Amino acid sequence: MKLLTFIENGQQKLGVKTEQGVVHIAAALQAVPAAAGQSVPQNVHEVIEGGAASVAALQAYVDQAIAAAGGASGYILNESDLNLGPAVTHPNKIICVGLNYRKHAEETNAPIPQYPILFNKFNNTLTGHRADVPLPVKVSSKVDYEAELVIVIGKTAKYVSKENALDHVFGYCNVNDLSARDLQMRTQQWLLGKSCDGFSPLGPYLVTADEVGNPNDLSIRCIVNGEVRQNSNTADMIFHCDEIVSYISQHMTLVPGDIILTGTPEGVVLGLPEDKQVYLKDGDVVTIEIEKLGSLTNKMVAEQA
Repeated sequence: MKLLTFIENGQQKLGVKTEQGVVHIAAALQAVPAAAGQSVPQNVHEVIEGGAASVAALQAYVDQAIAAAGGASGYILNESDLNLGPAVTHPNKIICVGLNYRKHAEETNAPIPQYPILFNKFNNTLTGHRADVPLPVKVSSKVDYEAELVIVIGKTAKYVSKENALDHVFGYCNVNDLSARDLQMRTQQWLLGKSCDGFSPLGPYLVTADEVGNPNDLSIRCIVNGEVRQNSNTADMIFHCDEIVSYISQHMTLVPGDIILTGTPEGVVLGLPEDKQVYLKDGDVVTIEIEKLGSLTNKMVAEQA
């Protein structure tokens, strides 16, 4: 299942992508009431927290609503008409893994990590597909792109084994882990350069784990103004998804809705020779593509005073 969140009259609404279009769940429920005793989740976190039972209930209702639509309905929408929000709207934690692709570590002349390098972002960084991202030009001139696979936790995880780790994953999505390199490298702590407003476009969809299959073998690309800058596969991760979830769970409790950014492959601006480094500027359009997860596109816009 592909879930998305869109903004309508200033409110976040749950949609489900289907071959017929995006089913607007709240609007559908007004037109086609759920069957007696049927509980239909109405936002993405209700789906995540409800797990397999909520996904099944939502799928059953979507099938019912499509059948009742008769080919035309006010609750089946064109995705291109929607103002999308972040695919996960209010994660309790945003945990990031740094230097987690072997070739990326090599291009930046960094040693291969012995343990996952963890840092965090905050909810202020979240935005959606097609949203403009403000470049913080007053404080940074070196904003870089980073295509990354996101793990979305679906079950509380504490001290889970590598073998059982993916059982605690709800699904996956795309993110652009934007990074102000001059702020990131100012001190030994990376947080400042990672946490500017809008620095985590997330989406367009949250895709359930059953549709993705093996997360450790997905093609991943970043395209800037039509030019492919990153072109790799999640197989190049140093620590794969099951290892990441297990490792983090040894140190903190992961809860449904937490998101984990799993690192970026080679091809970032930072990895280029200094005389060839051209960082993102006003008007640049960046697209993140990961196999089975769709395309996430955002325009960079110089932040206004």
